[in-house]
Amino acid sequence: MNTVSVKMLLLLPGLLFILWGEPARCLEENGGFTFDGDIRHFAVAANTVYVATEERLYQLSHDLTLVQSLSQRGIFTGSDLTNEAHFSRVAETDEPNATFGVNLLLPFVENDTLISCGVIKCGYCEVLDLKNISNVLYREHILVGSPWTSSASVGFLVDVEEKSTETYILSANQQYEPPKSSCSVVPEAVNLHNTKHHQIGSIFASVGAHSTTSIKRCHLSAEFVDGFQINSIIYLFSNLPLSNENNKVRLIWLEGKTNKMKTLESLRGATLRVSGGDGGEGSKLLASALIPGGPPVLWSGVFSVDGGQTNTELVLFDISPDLSGDLDADPDFRTVCPLKTALTPKTLRPKAVLLRQKYMTSVLAVRQKAWVVFFIGTGDGQLIKLAVDKNYHPTCPRVLYRANDDRQVFPKMLLDQVDHKHVYMPLQNQMKRVPVSDCSTYTNVQDCWSAQDPYCVWCGSKESCTFEDDCQDSDWISIPDDFQPKMVSYRVKDGSGQITLNIQTHLTVGQEARSNFACQFSTSSSELCSTKSPPPQFPQCTCILSNNTLPAEGLPVTVKFRLGMTQLREELKLFNCSEISGPPTSVLCRWCIEAGCGWSRSGCSWSDGGVKDEVCQLMESGMNFFKPEIFSITPSVVSFYGRNHAVLSGSNLSDVTRVRIQADLVCTAHESPVWNHTGVTLTFHIPSTNTKGTVNACVLLPDGSCHGNAKIIYQSSPSCTGIAPRSSWISGKRKIKLTGSHLDFVEGVMHNHALQEVRPPQNRSHQNLTYDTPAADKKVSSSTLFLKVANETLACSITINYYPDPEFTSFTSTRAVDGVRIILQKKADKLEMTPAEVSVWGVEGGNQYPCVMKAKETRDETELFICEILRTPNAEFQHLKVTYGDQTVTLGPPSLLHQVLLTLRILLIPCIIIAFVIIWRWQKRLTQSKLTQMNTL
Repeated sequence: MNTVSVKMLLLLPGLLFILWGEPARCLEENGGFTFDGDIRHFAVAANTVYVATEERLYQLSHDLTLVQSLSQRGIFTGSDLTNEAHFSRVAETDEPNATFGVNLLLPFVENDTLISCGVIKCGYCEVLDLKNISNVLYREHILVGSPWTSSASVGFLVDVEEKSTETYILSANQQYEPPKSSCSVVPEAVNLHNTKHHQIGSIFASVGAHSTTSIKRCHLSAEFVDGFQINSIIYLFSNLPLSNENNKVRLIWLEGKTNKMKTLESLRGATLRVSGGDGGEGSKLLASALIPGGPPVLWSGVFSVDGGQTNTELVLFDISPDLSGDLDADPDFRTVCPLKTALTPKTLRPKAVLLRQKYMTSVLAVRQKAWVVFFIGTGDGQLIKLAVDKNYHPTCPRVLYRANDDRQVFPKMLLDQVDHKHVYMPLQNQMKRVPVSDCSTYTNVQDCWSAQDPYCVWCGSKESCTFEDDCQDSDWISIPDDFQPKMVSYRVKDGSGQITLNIQTHLTVGQEARSNFACQFSTSSSELCSTKSPPPQFPQCTCILSNNTLPAEGLPVTVKFRLGMTQLREELKLFNCSEISGPPTSVLCRWCIEAGCGWSRSGCSWSDGGVKDEVCQLMESGMNFFKPEIFSITPSVVSFYGRNHAVLSGSNLSDVTRVRIQADLVCTAHESPVWNHTGVTLTFHIPSTNTKGTVNACVLLPDGSCHGNAKIIYQSSPSCTGIAPRSSWISGKRKIKLTGSHLDFVEGVMHNHALQEVRPPQNRSHQNLTYDTPAADKKVSSSTLFLKVANETLACSITINYYPDPEFTSFTSTRAVDGVRIILQKKADKLEMTPAEVSVWGVEGGNQYPCVMKAKETRDETELFICEILRTPNAEFQHLKVTYGDQTVTLGPPSLLHQVLLTLRILLIPCIIIAFVIIWRWQKRLTQSKLTQMNTL
């Protein structure tokens, strides 16, 4: 296999919304770093990570420890049009007038420099010291890449084999109806720019020794997604929007040879089509990753199959270049348009669809032994690991990281180049450094193997699951090169008058384990294997049975294996295959397969030919059950913590024993017991999961068959961001409104002073819910909120204050036009009660008259609640009934003196206003009179 030198794309396309604010930089405990704004671009070189945000450029060590940061804000003077432009950075306290928006961030490792290009008014580039970004080695106001700060463009370094190897910047720029730009020139689709001063035209120039300096998009728009170089071949991927519904995905090949002109004129291309009813023209490429190794050149892409961002597929292609076609004759891209006759490009179709998952946004591919491991980012903040064997058979996807909210993973992720055991995962204004595996969580050899993780081995000397390079000797075992559902399988054969038991171990082992491989067969009745049995030879053991007959009830057999210091044990039960008979049902088929026999249409036999266990599931069970159907599951959208007491509706549900929930056919299914059967409904718990997304649910019958197909959608967990009001009275039952996200998943609200009391939510929606507060004793001044979601209790990080109950003191009633006006007095406090929280009734002669709230006023140390009782003959009431929460207060009529004083207080305010007006007018007349006298004199 040829040594492949790969220069991966180090540009992160897709500028998202920028968060403004004071710089806030911190290293997180869980292997992450939070920046002062959203990440625009990032790159990795050796032991350093470079991250550009809107206002700063960061230099971090490989473990995301801050080395230094550089402000991107400064003073811009002059103009690009007159070649007198100048940009200089200023201190944090100074007032800048421009910001350097980075579009290209390219570590030039061989030159010990970091190339940073982007936009200040128009184009601007800097060459920085790779080890010290504050050391600016060169700067120039020149356009390299897109003139817009947000565009579907890419850029990376390429090598061109001239007299000596020259390195250039390849910029592939979005082509579309552009918005206004300060730049006088909009670049063509693909350009090659210099990286050194000695190259023709000097650094950053795109000119060469000949006239051809760019590749043009001949028609309509182009959005570039990714690009890289392998040996001398350059690969470029783009979307060509044909209309609102249709899109074409194009691949361009270039040969980096001779010079810039020959490289650009070596253009050949292909069209990538994923499977679909529209022939793939509705699909759009969202992200891509080269698969290391080869030839052939394998590549994976995340495609949107509906043109949006929801339904996405991870697809594998062989993109090995076809260099047999004509040069520079592509219908979409050419150095000169449209002088040459265009040829129809070849079409490439997928070798495999590896994963169908909603909201995939990014992918990184790593080769680990014979396996390829894909790290997949999603639009709802997940990092999913998918291992694929040499036959493109995927294992069960596993979630390595899951954000509690729905922040999107950027289109590009990169591997830690120091230990190759961490993935850099950018999330809005955060960079996560996520381990590629957590082998230590598997505590025994079976779990370590069942994880189907190519990174993990069971280390015999340590008796633990570790990375292979953490196992000091070669005494380890791991999964084989291809997917296998079981660690050990066996077959029973009857030939030449003897029964043979063949044991196959599905393992990859180190040299120490391989050289110490042994098997031991035993049974409780007699000696099992004859002396004619061959010796064990990894990965097989063979036992020729001493007895040529097997009991009807089956023969229990124990097989012990030794691989180095690791001991394995397998319990088997051998049957006479020809005696496993009866009507061909799923139960009989499964029994036959599990007994190591062969199953065919004619039934169970000693034959090697047969089918896999999955086929048995498609057969009828032979038992007399009515086939159940599923109509709905309520709720069907839950958080990843699941939901208790879900209700499944359908028909013929009486015989259902469990509900099976499965995300993927290769993943282990969850099965939940059921209760409250009515034949048309049943109750069950929706289990928790590590993965956000859609799963399938079916109902199980006693024979093991599963029927129906319903969808359950797992989403992010609830979070709360606000509360109103922020206080409660001690007696409780005050109605509180919580705001946040996914609050419709909340099953209860708790306060830390009364965790045993779960308050049921009311009026739930995605962003709001209301609930009634629990009571508290007088010692409680504040309480922290928690959310109950399924079997989890989530911290809400919001505190509510407790104050004494409101104190209503008295009331007055006066005749109004339509009834009686009531003024209810309450001592002023910190509760900030609203009229909606108070209910009032006037009581007279055993009858209650509701009082309709009109307003609330605050005067001095008293709060007045004003309401009206309509159409009542009484102006006086025996007493007033006031309720708030679940408390009721009865107020008697005030004394005559109290009423007079209250009336005077109410009348006093307008009297004071009238007095002020009279005094003001009198002073005005007096002043005017004095002015008249002075004028007379």
